[in-house]
Amino acid sequence: MFRSTAIVHLLTTERQKKMNLHSADNRDSKVVQAFGEEWARFSQQSLVASERAAIFADYFAIFPWSLLPEAPRGADIGCGSGRWAAVVADKVGHLACIDASPQALDVARRNLMGASNVDFHVADVGSLPFADAELDFAYSLGVLHHVPDTGRAIAEIVRCLKPGGIFLVYLYYALDNRPLWFRLMWRASNAARGLISRLPSRLRFPICDLIAAGVYWPLAKFSALQEKTGMSVAHLPLSYYRDKSFYVMRTDALDRFGTRLEKRFSRNEITAMLKDCGLTDIAFSPRAPHWCAVARKA
Repeated sequence: MFRSTAIVHLLTTERQKKMNLHSADNRDSKVVQAFGEEWARFSQQSLVASERAAIFADYFAIFPWSLLPEAPRGADIGCGSGRWAAVVADKVGHLACIDASPQALDVARRNLMGASNVDFHVADVGSLPFADAELDFAYSLGVLHHVPDTGRAIAEIVRCLKPGGIFLVYLYYALDNRPLWFRLMWRASNAARGLISRLPSRLRFPICDLIAAGVYWPLAKFSALQEKTGMSVAHLPLSYYRDKSFYVMRTDALDRFGTRLEKRFSRNEITAMLKDCGLTDIAFSPRAPHWCAVARKA
């Protein structure tokens, strides 16, 4: 009996060790690989400066730059190609670019070659390379809805923030501000994503390009025409792209349909996650893309 109990205890201990080791890992390896391929294909070097600035403004419209200390230290969590880090680096003292994909970080290094106040780390949001309360700010745009445990990822980021530190996050919305017909259209597109995202890149890339040309571009142009007549286009699918280049459409079509793991959150769900992680002063941007939220560490 004693020997049997000891063996069970040993097996349980080993199982707990494995669980603890896995608990630091908050990534889906196939998703990481797909994003590395995406940023290698769309390095964003073809993204013109004015368009980069306009999209950056959409994401950072609610970011309280004035609340940061002088020469703040921050992190871009899931930096990808470094397209937003290239703008943020000019505004801060130091910026750490974090990504789980070495391939993506290679692209970011090339794009930020002239930035002396930026460093790069291969890591996921299960275990970030920062001490507790080390950062003045952090942002994660379009990343945390692609990880297995979004709430735990936010908690790990908040661990790294100083009291009063700022966190900006963009998470795919649960279409909670859209009518039923819009949500039904999304369900059809999501079924297509489930199939396309599992194809090899030699098929996934051209199919996503076709979606950009056959879906994104015509719907975006239709919205642009409607807007010129004075009509509101906020309710139209893909109206966000009405003033965007085809390069951005191709990038985002691959981003949307080439990713296996995608989760969506309502405003209430995002608010609950942020509060649970010790964040306060939560505010949401009223402009697309939805949802962008900013908060402070208590």
